[in-house]
Amino acid sequence: MQFDPKRFDPKTRHAPCASADEALVTRRSIRAFLPKPVPLETVNDILEVAARAPSGTNTQPWKVYAVAGQRRVELSRKILAAFDDPAIAKTHSREYAYYPQQWTSPYVDRRRKVGWDMYGMLGIGKGDFEKTHVQHGRNYAFFDAPVGLMFTIDRILERGSWLDYGMFIQNVMVAARGRGLDTCPQAAFLDFHTIIAEHLGIPSNEMLVCGMSLGWADPDALINTLYTDREPVPGFAKFDGF
Repeated sequence: MQFDPKRFDPKTRHAPCASADEALVTRRSIRAFLPKPVPLETVNDILEVAARAPSGTNTQPWKVYAVAGQRRVELSRKILAAFDDPAIAKTHSREYAYYPQQWTSPYVDRRRKVGWDMYGMLGIGKGDFEKTHVQHGRNYAFFDAPVGLMFTIDRILERGSWLDYGMFIQNVMVAARGRGLDTCPQAAFLDFHTIIAEHLGIPSNEMLVCGMSLGWADPDALINTLYTDREPVPGFAKFDGF
């Protein structure tokens, strides 16, 4: 492999990637962005490229709501107002279960490790609920990224279309990296889908799949150096007849 996925080089992070492999390997969930804007033309180009994702019988199940500027700020304000009020927050819930009801190994082990690594890096200890709440709330400010993306799917579509949707979202992230940009896909927005739908005018026949922050990574933010492990190929693949 030519590219070290652990490396976060502030000198080259904003440069376009030279290959698809580089874009794939250097992609990571960024949680601190610069205030530098992303032109509408660039966002449009990323989505146009991402739309080449495969889908069963070319159904193309994805719908995207891109928000920036004052409209993004207003959306963050509305969500954070609900998130910071325990009574109001309890009235909001997700429409689908993103995570399993019962965790088992190895999934729970990986989940715990990334949590410990991230919060440890930020100096947030176990049981520090106030600081944890503040950090979680950073999701709803899009980690200061200038562009927010909300992905929705028509409610009539089934599980296969959700599989197709994942490939589209991956394309968005890789296309962004190809242009020197970064992203953070976020299930956290699912809790406040009603606020998002009202603010962005999302019709009732569409369900929120997830949100995403898009922008220029802050090269000086410690949180952006977080590296998440990946299982080596022998751990998840078997080869027969080679």
